[in-house]
Amino acid sequence: MNPGAALRGEAARALARVVFDGASLRAVLTESSPRFSDPRDRALFSASLFAATRWWLRLDAALTLLLEKPLPSKAREIRALLALGCAQIAIVDMPEYAVVASCVDAARALGQSRYSGLVNALLRRFARERSALETRLDGDDVTRTAHPRWLIDALRRDWPDAADAMLDANNREAPLTLRANRRRADRATLLERLRVEGTEARLHDDLADAVVLERSTDVTRLAGYAEGLFSVQDGAAQRVADLVDAADGQRVLDACAAPGGKAAHLLERADVELVALDRDASRLPRIAENLARLGLRADVRRGDAALPAAWWDGRPFDRILLDAPCSATGIIRRQPDVKLHRCDADIAGLAAEQARLLSALWPLLAPGGRLVYATCSVLKAENDAVLAGFRAKHPDAKSIPVPAAFGRAAGDGRQNLPGAGGMDGFYYAILQRPH
Repeated sequence: MNPGAALRGEAARALARVVFDGASLRAVLTESSPRFSDPRDRALFSASLFAATRWWLRLDAALTLLLEKPLPSKAREIRALLALGCAQIAIVDMPEYAVVASCVDAARALGQSRYSGLVNALLRRFARERSALETRLDGDDVTRTAHPRWLIDALRRDWPDAADAMLDANNREAPLTLRANRRRADRATLLERLRVEGTEARLHDDLADAVVLERSTDVTRLAGYAEGLFSVQDGAAQRVADLVDAADGQRVLDACAAPGGKAAHLLERADVELVALDRDASRLPRIAENLARLGLRADVRRGDAALPAAWWDGRPFDRILLDAPCSATGIIRRQPDVKLHRCDADIAGLAAEQARLLSALWPLLAPGGRLVYATCSVLKAENDAVLAGFRAKHPDAKSIPVPAAFGRAAGDGRQNLPGAGGMDGFYYAILQRPH
């Protein structure tokens, strides 16, 4: 069998789970990638899945134009295989002959031999008619940008002058940014370690702990990973620690802590008593593992931040970080499955949950304390509208201006848009309790 067939068959199964079952792309990659012992195969598997997921709404529309009749629902893995093949030809830029031959064999490996002729003919036709297909697909915003209509409309409503740039940024690969663990190495030391081992990297111009890699790689194989010298964290998320501004001796709550990146950053910055809370018990081991690798300690607890009576001991917090559950519309570069899994109807429920969390956590803040509200959303309904509603009900909450370097003004906070400064889309706001 063609050596690439097994990889494409596995990738087609994974893509079908993401598209048709609503599985998380990140979870599917975590589960499936270890099946490939060769790092080059893992890299191709990941790149192909990302490309096919990112451009699914365009690729699937192309398949609809090429197919004489729709595929039956039971052939979903064949539809995923066809989209994967199109992605490898048009986006990953692999040779047509190699992709076609491997996908034909992959159809047989999937137990769908009766479709092998269709796979061969359709992928060859896609390559041959690609220019004309792209012209037709570019005529509609959904297939041109590979974004759902509701999200395109929301971005144009909220950010009319930047929506097209945001749609474009969402379809570009995000840079791999590391955060140096100050407890074990500053970023200059980390940069030197990486360069000695042949990894091209640079210091971020605007972030105190950030090192940006020139190309994606398996970070677990990098110099210093096992020693806990760094974590992977986008620059927009690294900004949160600056706004929390924790000091030695303070009591700090990370209210929605999993997987623990921001909690770790706070502990790297100051000697604080930190409670890392998450309501999903299955995610707590990940927080503990990340802290242990970095040589950090926290009080990791299961609990719903909106129901503090079940977990709070009555001692107020000097700092509270609420990195609230959200639509994740600011991190589509890293999680392109958001385009397939989110819908317009989700937003009102998310905003209501964000408001509930803010109201529940506010009484836990010590006089003079600071609460930082953050989301990885770019939708105003989840960000400045939530803050405005909260402040209308809590006139004692003082809004502290977020520095202008943190993106654009957005109500009481600031919004970084996807791709701006090479970073993800992120919203930030600071509230202070009076003394």
